[in-house]
Amino acid sequence: MYGRAESVVGDLLGAGHGHDKAFLATKVWTSGKAAGTAQMQRSLERLRTNHIDLLQVHNLLDWRAHLATLRGWKQEGRIKYFGVTHYAESAHGELEMVMRNERLDFVQLNYAIDDRAAEKRLLPLATDRGIAILVNRPLGGGGLMRTLAGKPLPDWAVEIGCHSWSQILLKYVISHPAVTCAIPGTGQPEHMRENAPAGSGLFPDAALRARMIASLGF
Repeated sequence: MYGRAESVVGDLLGAGHGHDKAFLATKVWTSGKAAGTAQMQRSLERLRTNHIDLLQVHNLLDWRAHLATLRGWKQEGRIKYFGVTHYAESAHGELEMVMRNERLDFVQLNYAIDDRAAEKRLLPLATDRGIAILVNRPLGGGGLMRTLAGKPLPDWAVEIGCHSWSQILLKYVISHPAVTCAIPGTGQPEHMRENAPAGSGLFPDAALRARMIASLGF
């Protein structure tokens, strides 16, 4: 699914002696217990490690079979955390069921200022169940960044130390009490440098979060 990503990460961490500094996360995405175990073993080999911090069942595919394997791997110390992921709102019902009935460490889902469906049940449930939340697409979908590009930043942006739209969108997401980490995807180092400051400084409180939604028309 991610091409050579695991192998490249493994090579880079090996060359830079960086395994001890990295939080390694990957996914299993196949059907069947044996196929899942083989895929996870390949991930270890490609990442050049015998320990992965987080291994998740992608898109809930055959999650019952894989969660059984992941529980065993956690007991053996091969992984530190495990969880499940999904990107579609249509899967929220199944995701909620799994969160209620399984002991998970992490759930990965979509959440953004223009995609707040997870706020209804999943984020409160994660808090109640002690589940960490990783956020897909925190910069929104449907070309949100393209829509905002060129528009002046709102006056309240300075209140939370934001100097770009991406920082505003990220701060909205990570200021939610249930969110552990947002994972904006980019292949551009300059975008990474621009995004990084959103993880520090002041964060919007509930009143400002509501103001952000209203001022952006969501």
